[in-house]
This record gives sequence, structure tokens and C-alpha cells, in this order.
Amino acid sequence: MRSSAQAIHEEAVSQPHGTPGEVFFAFLKLGLTSFGGPIAHLGYFRDELVVRRKWIDETGYGDLVALCQFLPGPASSQVGFSLGLLRAGPLGALAAWAAFTLPSAILLVIFAMAATAFDGPTGAGLLHGLKIVAVAVVAQAVWGMAKSLTPDRERAGIALAAVLIVTFSAGAIGQIAAITAGALAGLALCRNGPVTGETHLSFRVSRSFGIASLLAFFALLGTLPVIASALGSQGLSLFDAFYRSGALVFGGGHVVLPLLQAEVVNPGWMSNDTFLAGYGAAQAVPGPLFTFAAYLGAAMGPAPNGLLGAAIGLIAIFLPGFLLLLGALPFWDSFRKRPTAQAAMRGANAAVVGILGAALYSPVWTSAVLAPRDFSLALAGFLLLTVWKAPPWIVVVLLAAAATILDLV
Repeated sequence: MRSSAQAIHEEAVSQPHGTPGEVFFAFLKLGLTSFGGPIAHLGYFRDELVVRRKWIDETGYGDLVALCQFLPGPASSQVGFSLGLLRAGPLGALAAWAAFTLPSAILLVIFAMAATAFDGPTGAGLLHGLKIVAVAVVAQAVWGMAKSLTPDRERAGIALAAVLIVTFSAGAIGQIAAITAGALAGLALCRNGPVTGETHLSFRVSRSFGIASLLAFFALLGTLPVIASALGSQGLSLFDAFYRSGALVFGGGHVVLPLLQAEVVNPGWMSNDTFLAGYGAAQAVPGPLFTFAAYLGAAMGPAPNGLLGAAIGLIAIFLPGFLLLLGALPFWDSFRKRPTAQAAMRGANAAVVGILGAALYSPVWTSAVLAPRDFSLALAGFLLLTVWKAPPWIVVVLLAAAATILDLV
């Protein structure tokens, strides 16, 4: 039987260590400066919350990333939601999501209502500069995570195998296959590592609530189309379209775009040109690409649109991923502490490094580094982040400005 002192200690370490306000302002900074898509966001999170603020250690962060890569939904937002939950409980999770999501959502709604776009050489140069920023951020993330999560030959080999798997397998299927293969390889090759249990990840979510969240996820997925069709409600049809898009995509980001296009363009809710204009604008704002749903909800023709449509689209597309996450988190901490689970997670974490490495090349590098000067800017950003420890937002401003000026010259 556990001693009372041990019980008190376990209760103490399970409590949040911060406040919702602290979480909100930490993620507001990230929401205003995190350019480059979900892979880059993981780099920003690691730099700000693992390295600088030390809310979680490198291994725990790697475990969270691996879990969120497994689940459908916006992976970077799910990681942020989990970190807010870990730091300050349920209100911290909501604060993390709101602060990280609303800046880009507000900008895209303004864009939809103003019907303007980033045209011309200045806009093109700015967008190019933001892509170069993503190269530096992702390179820093790969470098830092590789040093801690692939310290031996076995895990380095697993990371290399993950690169090959995602390179030759298209889309999210390759990512899931790489993490699955990494976990299986970890069971065979990574059993000799030390068994660690010091990192206690308590997300303050009961198992009964987790099961209820999973039931709610499947209930909404199955019943929303039926109810929307029976009632003939455009609002419910809109919610259903975005909910299904968020529920059926792994990894988030660009993978959700074909689903969204089929849901809003094919029924005639908006033209393909309007859709693509919003997609271009979404590349120029920070935060998660899933906030593109706010633009679509605001810009579409049939009501509800405008602010109400934006709110429906934004909530519906994030909801399924968070329900699945809440269903998995209550079981995650006890699972990851088992010796066999830790061996599997060592392999899975190494695979995550490989996935990040593959993403560094495509689409991040291939879409940004088009000339030698682009490589020079990306290298300068990487050195600013890793050697001079410059804050990421400063690197965003400097590289975006430099690329804009160079494109105008």
C-alpha cells in the first residue's frame, strides 16, 4: 500500500503549475509569430515551451507529438491544446487554443470581408520570406530533437527509415506508417534504454470523460449528416462539412485542403477562385492553417456566413481532433511509463524526427529555397535561432523583410 507521503506527492505533481492567463499570453505570442505550417509550429512550441519555459521535458514533448501525429485533426493545435491542459488544466487548454488560433482567424475573416489579396511584388516577396522563415524554424527543430531523441545508432537508423517511408508514401498514410514502423522497431531495438518515470504528464482528464469524448466524436460523425439532411438546415450542413473535414485528416495543415475544397466548392457555396484566394492569404498569416475554415465560413454565399459562418467553421473543424485527443490523454501517461511502451515510444519518437526531416526538404525547402540567396537567408535564420538564440519573432521579421526587399530589387 502506498504511504500517505507518496500519495500527497503524487497528488501534488498532478496539479497544474501555471494559470490560464500565463498560458494565454504564452500562446498569444506564438499565435502572432508562428509562421510556416504545422511542422514549423512544433519547432516554435519546442523553442518557447520546452527549451525556454521548461513546461515539459524533451521526451514528454516527443511523446505528445507522436500521439498527435497518430490522431486525426490539426496536429500542432492538438499539441498546443495538450500543453495548455498540462500547464493549467481545462481553462489552460481553452486559453492555449484561443490564443494560438484567434490571431490568424481574425486576419482571415477581415480578408474575406475586405475581398483583398496579397497581390503584386511586395505581397509575393513577403510570402516568400515567410516560407524561408519556415526553413530555419524546421531545421532548428530537427537539429534539436535529433540530438535528444536519436542519440544512438538504432534510433538514428529508425529516423532514416522514417524518412524513406514518408518520402515514398504519399500524404498522411506515410506518416502513420512511419510512426507505426518506428514503434515496432523500438520494441525490437530500443529495449536497453533506461526505464524512465520521472516525467509525470497529468492532464486532469478522467477516464470516464475520455470515453465520453470518444463516444461524442463518433456520435457527431454519424448523426450530423442525417440530422442536417432531415432538417434541411444550412447551418447544420455547414457544421457537418467542417466537422467531417477535421475528423478525416491526419496531421492537419495542407492535407485538409482537398477535403475542404470538395465540401465548399462542389456544392456551389463559393467559387474555386474565391477558395484559392483565401488559401493564398492563409499562407501569409501565422497560426494553424485550419483557421482557413474561418475564411471559408465568412466568404461563402449562402447564410450563415460572415462572422457567424466563420465561428461555425472554426469550431467545427477543430472539435473532432480535440474530442479524440481528450479520449486518448487519460490513458496516455500510464501507458507511456510501461517498459515495453517506452521502448516503442523511443522508436516512435525517432520516427517523428525522421518525419520532420523529410518535411524539412519537402514541402518546406522545395517551396522556399529557389535561389542561392534564399539558402543564405535560411542559413542566417538558422544560425540566429541556434547560435545567437534570437527570439523566433525577431527572425520572422528580419527574414520576411529581407526577402521582400531582395524580391523587389
